[in-house]
Amino acid sequence: MNARERMLGRLRAAAPSNVPSDALQRLDERIDGHCDSRRAGRHAATLSTRARVESMQAALSASHAEVFRATERTWPALIAQRLAETKVKRVLLDTSRAEGAALQHALPDAIAASNYDQPIENWKAELFETIDAGFTVARSGIASTGTLIVSPDAGSPRTMSLVPPLHIALVYAHSLHADLHAAMRGEQWQAGMPTNLVLISGPSKTSDIQQTLAYGAHGPRELWVVIVEHQADTAIDPATHAHGDHA
Repeated sequence: MNARERMLGRLRAAAPSNVPSDALQRLDERIDGHCDSRRAGRHAATLSTRARVESMQAALSASHAEVFRATERTWPALIAQRLAETKVKRVLLDTSRAEGAALQHALPDAIAASNYDQPIENWKAELFETIDAGFTVARSGIASTGTLIVSPDAGSPRTMSLVPPLHIALVYAHSLHADLHAAMRGEQWQAGMPTNLVLISGPSKTSDIQQTLAYGAHGPRELWVVIVEHQADTAIDPATHAHGDHA
């Protein structure tokens, strides 16, 4: 039994055992009803996929993230071009994923792609000193707050979104939820709570006692988010859509 199992075992042992299952169901229904009623008053974030995309874009932009909207066909070239324009030299990505392989294929020769394929102890200095950007694929997103839900794994550990000064995250429009409650219910977290989810709502920022805001103190100074839309879900002009609509 590892440390996590021992901790969960102690919590389960201390949990009340006399709560009727129907009482828990009624509580869940009350929470669902409350959140559904509040969501109905914020209809702009729930009417359509496009409305959720626009809400996500507005919230992220307000948090100083740079947002791109593109299709599954156009996003790799769009990001590759933007990386070249900003003089990025080395990108950390997971080429075992289709998205990572697509971006690697689109990169110009001047930009090198690296995989996270060894323990951090073996290349910590290289990672911190030579990697300019990290690319990850978000599990989903929360439209009302502009929050990415990232589920790290062996190929894309949390380090990829935390250490490089630029974090590039791809999220699919169809995976956007209206709010946190909708995400938890839609993805059925109660059926098996993920062990590690990272919620990202903008670049790393902090403020001292004088309320001086600084970016990059505890993570990336910049966040780029690529929202990938199906052409049928948007009324964006095809020429604009192909080049991305960023804010």
